[in-house]
Amino acid sequence: MTTAVVILNWNGKKMLERFLPSVTAYTTGDAEVIIADNGSTDDSLDFLRNHYPCLRIIQLDKNYGFAEGYNRALSQIQADYFVLLNDDVEVTPRWIEPVISQMQQHPNTAICQPKLLMFDQRDTFEYAGGAGGFLDKYGYPFCRGRMFTSLENDHGQYNDACRIFWASGAAMFVRSDVWKQLGGLDNDFFAHMEEIDFCWRAKNAGYEVEYCPHSVVYHVGGGTLPKSNPRKTYLNFRNNMALLYKNLPQNRLHWVLFCRIILDYVAAFKFLLERKPKEFGAVVEAHKAFYKWLPSLKVKRKQLKQLKNVSGLYPGRLLVDYYLLRKKKFSDLHFFSPK
Repeated sequence: MTTAVVILNWNGKKMLERFLPSVTAYTTGDAEVIIADNGSTDDSLDFLRNHYPCLRIIQLDKNYGFAEGYNRALSQIQADYFVLLNDDVEVTPRWIEPVISQMQQHPNTAICQPKLLMFDQRDTFEYAGGAGGFLDKYGYPFCRGRMFTSLENDHGQYNDACRIFWASGAAMFVRSDVWKQLGGLDNDFFAHMEEIDFCWRAKNAGYEVEYCPHSVVYHVGGGTLPKSNPRKTYLNFRNNMALLYKNLPQNRLHWVLFCRIILDYVAAFKFLLERKPKEFGAVVEAHKAFYKWLPSLKVKRKQLKQLKNVSGLYPGRLLVDYYLLRKKKFSDLHFFSPK
C-alpha cells in the first residue's frame, strides 16, 4: 500500500523550516512526502530545493486556496492513500501506520484522522480537529475535545477509535479511489469547512469517517489566517451555509436554513456589540455571497445523494447546551454516543 503525504504550501517557508524535519524523519516505508506549492511568492521553493532536494514538488501557477490547490495537486499523484497535511503540523514516530492499519481493517472507512493536540500546549486538544469532528442539528461544528472555544486537556478520555462525522483537513487520511469518486474537495469553498463538506458527501455515498487515537500529531493552527479575521469569518459563515444546503436531507433543509439565517444575524449583531464592525460586515457579505451562489449549489445538490437519516449528526442544540446549560465538554453530551 502506497501513501502520499501532501503538504500544501503558500508562502510558508517558516513553517516548512520548523515542521518539515519531523515529517521527513517519521514518514517512512511506502510513504512519500510531496510538497504542493500554491503559487508562493516567498523563497519557499528555494529553501526546499536547497535543503530537501529529493522531495517531489508540484508547482501551481497561483494560489488556488486549500480546496482547489489540493484537487490540482492530488490529480497528479498516484497512491493508494492520500494524506492532506498542514504545513504547521509536527508529526510523531509511526504516525502513519496505525491510521492505515485501522482503515485496512475497516474497508468501508474512507477517511480517518489522528489525534490532534496543540503544538504549544501539548496536553490540550487542538481546535481544528481534536479527537474527531461532529455537527449539531443546525450545522455548528464541534469536536471530541473542543466545544466552540473550550478546549479539553488530553487525559486519555478519547483514546477509543470510533466513527466521527468529519475529519480535520489539518491531517486527513483518504482512500485515493474514494477521493476520485467524490471529485475531491469543492473548489468553490476555497478554504474552511471544505473537509466537512467532503466527509458529509462521503457519508451520503455510504462510506464511514473514523478517528484513530494511536496516531498523534501536534498542530499550531491559524497558520494562514488568524482565528479572529474578517476573511476567515466570511469563509466560515458562507461555507457553513453552503455545506448545509448541499448535504441536508430535504425534510430538514428549509427549517435548518431558516434557523441558521436567524442565528447568524444574532452572531453578527454580537460582533457589533463587541465593537468588531468588520466581523459584522463579513457575516453580511457571507450571506450575500451564499444567495448569489445558490444557482450553482442547486445543481450540485441535485447531483448528490442526501440521506434521510444522517448518522453522527448531534440531535441537540449546541448553542443551548453550551451557553445556557454550561456543557463545555463533549463528554457532557452524555446522551449522545458516536459509536
